[in-house]
Amino acid sequence: MKIGELASRTGISPSAIRFYEASGLLPPATRGANGYRVYEDGALQKLLVIQLAQRLGFSLESLRAVLNQAHGMPHDVIMERMHQRLEEIDAMQAALRVQRRELVALIGRLEDDWAQGECLTLEPPAAGCGAVPSSPTRRPGHARARRHESAGAR
Repeated sequence: MKIGELASRTGISPSAIRFYEASGLLPPATRGANGYRVYEDGALQKLLVIQLAQRLGFSLESLRAVLNQAHGMPHDVIMERMHQRLEEIDAMQAALRVQRRELVALIGRLEDDWAQGECLTLEPPAAGCGAVPSSPTRRPGHARARRHESAGAR
């Protein structure tokens, strides 16, 4: 099938198909008498696998390693890679949960401080510690100056 038909059947642009071919993810197409690329039916299935793998967050390099196995795609290798990806996703979700908790706490502190006319000042973490300090340093003098400025403007 020609690249246009392959593109319409997969929803992948012709330029992306050419990229996958050039990068070794898709076997090279033969050329017709007119010079057009002609792909075998197996190219459709490989492109669908590439699409699925990318949606699941697999890198092109990891895909290349699996797709270019001498004896097809061994089930044990595929399952191992999928379990590894699942572990990566779990780790990312755990990190995002921590970030979310810290962000919610910071939003709460900022809302409280700003409601009292105070500014938030962050302190550097203790030596050897990468954690964000749990309690901000308040600068009440700055808040008084701000209140004073706004009172004078009235």
